[in-house]
Amino acid sequence: MTPPSTTAPLAGRREWTAFVVLLLPLLLVSMDVSVLYFAIPAISLELDPSSTQQLWIFDIYAFALAGLLMTMGSLGDRIGRRRLLLVGAVAFGLASVGAAYAQSAEMLIVARALLGIGGATLMPSTMALVRNMFRDDRQRTKAIGIWSGCMAGGIALGSVMGGVMLDHFWWGSVFLVNVPAMLLLLVLVPVLVPEFKDPAPGRFDLLSVPLSMGAVLPVVYGLKEIAADGYGMGPAMSITAGLAIGFVFVRRQRVRDDAMIGTELFRARGFGPGVALNTLAMFAMMGSAYFTTQYLQSVLGMGPLEAALWSTAPSLAVGVAAPVAGTIAARTDRARVIAAGFLIAAAGFALLLLSGTDSLWIVLGAAAVIGCGIVTVMALVSDLALAASPPEKAGSAASLLETGQEFGGALGMAVLGSIGAAVYRRDLAASAPSGLPPEALDTAGETLGGASAVAAELGGPAGAQLLATARDAFVHGMHGAAIGGAVLVLAGAGCAVLMRRGVRPAGGAAEEGAARGALVR
Repeated sequence: MTPPSTTAPLAGRREWTAFVVLLLPLLLVSMDVSVLYFAIPAISLELDPSSTQQLWIFDIYAFALAGLLMTMGSLGDRIGRRRLLLVGAVAFGLASVGAAYAQSAEMLIVARALLGIGGATLMPSTMALVRNMFRDDRQRTKAIGIWSGCMAGGIALGSVMGGVMLDHFWWGSVFLVNVPAMLLLLVLVPVLVPEFKDPAPGRFDLLSVPLSMGAVLPVVYGLKEIAADGYGMGPAMSITAGLAIGFVFVRRQRVRDDAMIGTELFRARGFGPGVALNTLAMFAMMGSAYFTTQYLQSVLGMGPLEAALWSTAPSLAVGVAAPVAGTIAARTDRARVIAAGFLIAAAGFALLLLSGTDSLWIVLGAAAVIGCGIVTVMALVSDLALAASPPEKAGSAASLLETGQEFGGALGMAVLGSIGAAVYRRDLAASAPSGLPPEALDTAGETLGGASAVAAELGGPAGAQLLATARDAFVHGMHGAAIGGAVLVLAGAGCAVLMRRGVRPAGGAAEEGAARGALVR
């Protein structure tokens, strides 16, 4: 896992300026995950969506993004990553205008789906271009660290940006922020960013497109449903169907010369471990965020905008952690830094165990420590996987990393969320005030939000006791999830140590020669 010394040329001012430009689409795609958090009341008032439509307004973006990442990464390798980035910028900008001026819930759902498609072109293109522009190991590690910190910060910034815009403008303004950034991208990218593509890509395997979507979407959907509503036959069948289609997809990739995801990626030493550890890191990140964001609103009683502003505090530390980790890893064995990142995250989960129902600073501190550890891991293992992949397959490599992140995030919320929910229901059933109607107890036992609604209806001492009991139960559930998260990241630290022998990013003259062959100016 320690990069060898190379004679690859150093990136200059032009490449670093281009890198700053490439952070724009990354930031906006990340922000669009959370930008709607505060806009739903205004959208509900104007467009009157049903409860199902409201869920799809939220979820369709992430589903379209996750389902098309592998397709777009492979397409970028074939037609050129810069070209795909520019096409995606046009699509993302036009879809943003369509979402801003949607006249019905159906129009907004379609616009959000188009935003997800545009985002699927932007994400792997930017990471692949970074891998191709920075061929020196140390510079690439530094760039990937900044890239990872920007992505993590964008998710936190999106909800705050949405709240600020809604304080001054109408709900559609949260989408129009994307437009000037996309226009700037269209102007600067052709000037600053060189084109890269696979010089001999082969035919594009059209059948693999629906197979890849059929493998990813049912699994992500099932995991999200488990996180929201618990285990059920529907989510289980969805996950099973996705895994079955995934088996067919993998078999197809192994036997075709023009496969969408070539098997040479996984033959590269370091790529498979990098993807696996990246997925595990996102599992821990999203699993912890699932509780800490709810804690601010449901336990401490903050409003949405206040909670979003407080939640940006850990992001300041997280944004610094990844570049610092890259600098340290350039001077020592990166396996040790990756293991240290997992151990730091474990310390954050341990800190979360000290929280109570009035522990703002402990929870924020724990979130910051977990985030710093996880982003350290993600930056270094992403760099490990990209460096191990052939330069002409950088788009496919980036798309697999990001698809793994989608799986890891959904699985983290489902598994750790289920642990927390089980503890919450057990504690509430054991300590709820006597005399509650069964239907009220059932509602309170589903979520802390449901308990708050029942407590408001009850009023008086009984309502206050129920709310206090529910908040205690939620915190105990968060503690149970923290134990699960700590065990997971400790296992990740062990895996990093075990893999340190013989896992080295590709580099040196061979890589440089391949990179020159894949460069089209």
